[in-house]
Amino acid sequence: MKYIINKIYIILFLLAILLIESKALAKKSEIKYTKENISHYFSGIISANRDYNTEQAFKHLKKVQSLKNVHSNFNIEFLRTLVLLEKFNESFSFSKSIWNKEKFVFEADLLLGIEAFIKKDYSSAEKYFLRINEISPYNFYFENFLSSNLLAWTKAVNNNKQASFELLENIPKPYHHLKKTQKVFLQCYFEDDKTQLSFKELIENKNYNFSRYNFFFANYFIFKNENGAAKKVIENGRKKYNSNLLLRQTEEFLAKNNIKEIKKLYNCKNPEDSLAELFYIVANLYSSEKDYKLSNFYLKISLFLNSNFLPNKALLAENLYFQKKNTLSKKVYKSLKSIGSTYSWYADKSISNILLMEEGFERAASNLEKEFSLISNPNYEHHYELANFYKRNEFYEKSIKYYSLALNEINRDNSLYPKILDRRGTSYERIDKWKKAEKDLMESLELSPDQPHVLNYLAYSWIDKGINLDKGLEMLKKATQLKQNDGYIIDSLGWAYYAKKNYAEAEKFLQRAVQILPQDPIINDHYADSLWMLNKEIQARYFWNYVLNLSETEEELKEKINKKLIFGIVKKL
Repeated sequence: MKYIINKIYIILFLLAILLIESKALAKKSEIKYTKENISHYFSGIISANRDYNTEQAFKHLKKVQSLKNVHSNFNIEFLRTLVLLEKFNESFSFSKSIWNKEKFVFEADLLLGIEAFIKKDYSSAEKYFLRINEISPYNFYFENFLSSNLLAWTKAVNNNKQASFELLENIPKPYHHLKKTQKVFLQCYFEDDKTQLSFKELIENKNYNFSRYNFFFANYFIFKNENGAAKKVIENGRKKYNSNLLLRQTEEFLAKNNIKEIKKLYNCKNPEDSLAELFYIVANLYSSEKDYKLSNFYLKISLFLNSNFLPNKALLAENLYFQKKNTLSKKVYKSLKSIGSTYSWYADKSISNILLMEEGFERAASNLEKEFSLISNPNYEHHYELANFYKRNEFYEKSIKYYSLALNEINRDNSLYPKILDRRGTSYERIDKWKKAEKDLMESLELSPDQPHVLNYLAYSWIDKGINLDKGLEMLKKATQLKQNDGYIIDSLGWAYYAKKNYAEAEKFLQRAVQILPQDPIINDHYADSLWMLNKEIQARYFWNYVLNLSETEEELKEKINKKLIFGIVKKL
C-alpha cells in the first residue's frame, strides 16, 4: 500500500511540473500533452529511476521523443537509457538532434565527443569536451576531472605532449591523487623516459590502493617484450594484494605464456583503451557512492571503448546484483566464464551468491560444488574461497575442511596463511572446539602480530572464559591502538577492565563503544553492567531497558536483562 501511495505522489508531483511547463511551451511546440503522452513519460521516468528497468523505460520514452525540443530532463533520461541499452548509434543520432549552442545537455556533448574521438575527428571532439569543461551543470569537480582528462587526450593524439600534461594540472583538488594515474598513461602513450619510474611510484604508494596498476605496469613490460619483468611486477603485486582478480588472472596468463590474452586487455598506445580506463574510474567512484545507475552509464561507455577490459564487466555485474537485477547480473557473470579460470571461478562464486538469495542455500551450494568439481587443478585460493562461502552460511565443519586443504597447499610465508588460520580458528570456536581454535588464532598472531581483529577475538574469548586476563588486556590495548575507532574492539577493552574489576576504566571505554555503536545490544548491556558496579543504578536500569527495546536483542539476552532489572548484579569483593 505504501509503495502505491508513494508512486501516486511521485506521479502527481511530476504531472504538476509538466502541466506548468506545458502552458509556457504550448505556443512554441506542437506537442500535445495528452493523457497517453504523459503516461508514457512518467512510466519511463519511474522505470528508469526507481525500478531500474531500462528496457521498459526505453519502450515508454521512445514514444514521446517529441519532448526533446522542450524538456531537458527527458533528453537526459533518454540518452542515459540508450547508453545503458548499448544503443550507441541511436545515442549519437539523438545527441546530434538536440545539440545546439543555446541548450546544453552534458550527456549529449559527452557522447558526441566520444563519437568524434573514435572517428579520429579530434578537433570536433575537443569542441564537445571543452563545453563540458566550461559549463559543468551537475558536479563541478567531477566534470572538471573528466573533461580535463578527455581534453588532455585530444591534445595527446595530435602529438601536443606539453599541452596534454598541462591540462592534467587543471584536475580539481578532490581528485589530485588520480592525477598521477592519468599522467602515467600519457607517459606510456608518448613512450616517455619517466614511464617506468612513474609506474613504480604508483604501485609503491602507501596512501592509496593502486593495486590494479601492477597490471598496467606489467602490461607495459609485455608490449616491450620484457616478459620476465612483467612476471616480477605481478608476483610482487600478488604478495601485497592477494585477492586482486586482475592480477590473479594475469598471473595465470603469464604461467601459460598466453601473452596474446594480456595484450588484448589493454594497450597504452591505443587512446581508446586509456579513455575506457578513465570512464571505469568514474564508474567506480559512483558505485562506491551506491549510485549504480550512473555507474552503469559510465561502465557502458567504457566497454564501448574497450570491450575486452575485464574489470569493467566485473563491476557491471556487481552493480546489477546490488540493483537486484539478478537475471542481467548472471548474464554478465556468465560472459566472464570464458576468459580464464580465475574470472570463471569468480563468476561461479558470484552466481552462487545470487542463487543463495533466489533459491536458498542448498541450490547455491550445489551449484558451487558442481563448478568446483570442474576445476582441473584446484589451488589454495579455490579452497579458501569455498571455505569462506560455507563459513558465511554457518556451515563451520565444511569451512574447516576447505581451510585445512588451503593451508596444506601454501607456505607459511604466504600473506594469506595467517588469515586462513584466523578463519579456521573462529570456525573451530563456533563449534566449541576451543583448544583447536586457540591454537590457530595464536599461530595467526605469531605470523602476523598486528591483526587488530584477531587480537580482539582471541583476547575477548579468554576474558569471556575468565582466563589469561592480564595478557588479554594487553592484547586489547594493542588492538585499540591499531584500530582506534572500532566500537567492538573498544567494547572488548572495556569488558577486560570490567573482568579485572577496574570499573571506572571499564565505564570510560564502554561509554565510548556505545557512542560508536549505539544500536548494539551487547555493548549497551556491558555499559549498563559497568554503571551498576559504580553504583549508578538508575542509569544502568535505563540502558538495560533500552536494550530490551532494541530490535536486534536476542531472547537469551532479554532473559538475562530481565533478571538484572529485578535482582541487579551481585557485587563480589
